[in-house]
Amino acid sequence: MKLVLIGIQGAGKSTQGNLLSKQLKIPYLSTGHIFREIAKETTPLGKNVKLLMTSGKLVPDDRVIEIVNAYLSKSTYKNGYILDGFPRTVEQAKKFKNNVDRVVLIKIPDKEALWRLAYRNEKRDDDTIEAIKKRIELFKKFTNPVLAYYKKEGKLVTIDGTQSIKEVNDEILKSLGKQVIENQIKAWEHKEKAIIALVGMPGSGKTEAANYLKRLKLPVISVNEIINNHIDSHKLPHSLEVHHRVRQEFRDKYGYEAMALLNHKKIVETFKQHKIIVLEGIRSWEEYLYLKKNFPDVKIYILALYADKDRRYQRIKKRKQRSNLGGEKRDVDELIQTNMGPTIAFADYLIKNNFSREDLYHKLDEVYGEIYFS
Repeated sequence: MKLVLIGIQGAGKSTQGNLLSKQLKIPYLSTGHIFREIAKETTPLGKNVKLLMTSGKLVPDDRVIEIVNAYLSKSTYKNGYILDGFPRTVEQAKKFKNNVDRVVLIKIPDKEALWRLAYRNEKRDDDTIEAIKKRIELFKKFTNPVLAYYKKEGKLVTIDGTQSIKEVNDEILKSLGKQVIENQIKAWEHKEKAIIALVGMPGSGKTEAANYLKRLKLPVISVNEIINNHIDSHKLPHSLEVHHRVRQEFRDKYGYEAMALLNHKKIVETFKQHKIIVLEGIRSWEEYLYLKKNFPDVKIYILALYADKDRRYQRIKKRKQRSNLGGEKRDVDELIQTNMGPTIAFADYLIKNNFSREDLYHKLDEVYGEIYFS
């Protein structure tokens, strides 16, 4: 199924897109995120897109169509997708090669959109009242004709977005038809077991990433909980020296694969109820090799998070606990003494986490989508 979600900012497209992705077992893609990612690149295309976005202008139709079609040619989207933020003009709708099955308009009043955006937790840099009003005006000017186009095609469904999340979701599913939902679920039943191993330097965002993946209903195992519990039970300070000493004691006893080995039973138990699990805090290369050897039927994905040093150090200082565990000395200890360097260098995915939480969440959605639908 190829589904398009349309609505002004704040209508709840992202919320419904993520819900529908799980229910229909097809990936959710926000085209707004695609362009924000491209705008960060130093390529001629990236510079051009950034210039257009910062000036409040729309990316030309031909270029938009080219980018979206190229993106949707990935194997991730071969069996369908939920598209958010495209097409935005009639020209885009007419030339869009991936012909859509259904277009869902989530409709809310302008005042409702402004109220929701003013009180939401995560804000983009361009979330000012004037900027939001301008985007609403552009939406009406360019997107209303798109709605008329799809209505004429017999593909448009309008949903009252002022209802509860569940009520909106129920209406969307009802508009798609139960048989379609059942077919999609059967077609996309996920069978392969997988481990997403989160790695990264201190302050890179591993815990934030783990918490978000947990909200996506993925079980998260913090492999270093054993060390923290040992330190707490012996009433020791959480200093760099103590952490290093305790970790080395475990490694002297169990080898450099200690954290993976000591969490083996928990991993096995978790796989009894889940197909994909997240391991937070994998460090040494030996831990990765242990997982590959002892879970031969499980696909191991290393997801590395990166952030600039200054940004990482600032994040560590703001922590309520262990705010002193940061700096170049610990970085060197992590890379060399704990042997983290190879796991970062060998990562299957690398996420740059220098920006907002919303940006991180979008990137995690993409990685999880690729793993789930691979």
